[in-house]
Amino acid sequence: MSATNYVSPTSSTSTPTWHHFERKVDEVKPSKTDMNRLVMDYLVTNGYPAAAQKFALEANIEPVDVESIRERVEIRTAIYSGNIQAAIEKINELNPQILDENPSLHFSLLRLQLVELIRSCSVNPDGDITPALEFATSQLAPRAPTNPQFLEDLEKTLALLIYPKENLTPSLAPLLHSDLRRDIYAKVNAAILQDQGARTEALLCDFARLYAWAEQKAREAKKDIPDKLDLGLGESNNSNSTLDNTANAPQLGASNDTVMTNNGDVDSMIS
Repeated sequence: MSATNYVSPTSSTSTPTWHHFERKVDEVKPSKTDMNRLVMDYLVTNGYPAAAQKFALEANIEPVDVESIRERVEIRTAIYSGNIQAAIEKINELNPQILDENPSLHFSLLRLQLVELIRSCSVNPDGDITPALEFATSQLAPRAPTNPQFLEDLEKTLALLIYPKENLTPSLAPLLHSDLRRDIYAKVNAAILQDQGARTEALLCDFARLYAWAEQKAREAKKDIPDKLDLGLGESNNSNSTLDNTANAPQLGASNDTVMTNNGDVDSMIS
């Protein structure tokens, strides 16, 4: 097909033509099998059994063993709901060495547990802060001297007891945001997958980073590429948001997968 037969993928008032780079991209399309594998890998790696089952059925591919994902789903549910003690217990049931051999992750979970205790006692002005102080003293204080970052994180977390939630400093406010639960779970999920000898991150995320890196290098080298490149996983054409957009790619099985309950937030994967 000649170049004059190509039309622009976006509407324009000018003569519709494709950039030669877009023509080359269109000529090298991944197979449907490869795309299905990427989606399934994302669902399994990030722990969405209901979505994985539904996608396997709709894409007519071999179903996955969802039971192998259940433990991570239960841990995610516990963390997202603020029940950190239950999450720690479930991790230890899988393999106590996961936390024993990763003191930084263990401390992060304990610190999040302290945040949840502080959140509970600060619901009303007369809330009892004793449970939070006792937990900090018994669980976090002995670990803090072993790492300067641990000590700094503990001091910052205890500062939540001093300031009212509505007047928190920019450095303290993120501690009470649901993103902290999400970030800690991501680390837990990676640690469990690594312990099981699996990939710690979905192939789709690796691909998105590689895509963004390649675009950056091409622009630095002054290559002739379009002003905007779209990976096709979201509305934005800005490759800097590529990694964020990958989280919104599949939207299957939302009714049966975990919902983030804190502050009414829903996990971006299943919103």
